[in-house]
Amino acid sequence: MTFEETAVADRFAEFAMPDTDLTRKAYDLVFDTEPTSVAHHSARTYLFARAVGGARGLRPGSDYDDEVLFLSCVLHDVGLTAQGDGDQRFEVDGADVAAAFLRDHGLADDRVQIVWEAIALHTSRGIATRMRAEISLTHAGTGLDVVGPDVGEPGVDALPEGFADRAHAAYPRLKPGCGVHEAILAQIARDPGKAPMGSMPFEFARQAGAAITVPIWTEVVARAWPGVA
Repeated sequence: MTFEETAVADRFAEFAMPDTDLTRKAYDLVFDTEPTSVAHHSARTYLFARAVGGARGLRPGSDYDDEVLFLSCVLHDVGLTAQGDGDQRFEVDGADVAAAFLRDHGLADDRVQIVWEAIALHTSRGIATRMRAEISLTHAGTGLDVVGPDVGEPGVDALPEGFADRAHAAYPRLKPGCGVHEAILAQIARDPGKAPMGSMPFEFARQAGAAITVPIWTEVVARAWPGVA
């Protein structure tokens, strides 16, 4: 084994991550294509998601599919890679890329669909929370890593003592905002259409002062059916 391969093996063993040929390939894809800061965020997302599941009393293998949860979390930001930079908001682009990758590697369609939904909805607060465990936990893990316990999800305040420190020691944050903010803004700069109104990318663009025109709702409706009262 090379030094890098040994380090990966140690991480899988250290955190008891589901160690399959497919999880290894997904992990390698993320670390080969994402900025390191974003890849670290993706790995921490799984660690936090599984810990939140434990705090909620959910057991891998009986209450959720741990391999699917791992794939959903680790691949949730592949829409921020060059391969994933399509013409949709990054969450949907990422879901499409992840689904294609998993189908190419033989994952059953029903499990692929769960991963697609988890990635597409991972920024959709109030929606992902009410979906099946793999989707809800992906959302919770992402939010917990970015916002911390203030994210307000059930179980985030009951993590094992010292667990967050261990996760950050293994996968340091490296950049402000985990590097995600920077990657999203870079995509929007190339294609403002990737920041539809109401989305998280749109809000990032607004905060950064990007010149994105916001349509006035009543004017949009009036133009739809001119002359109709």
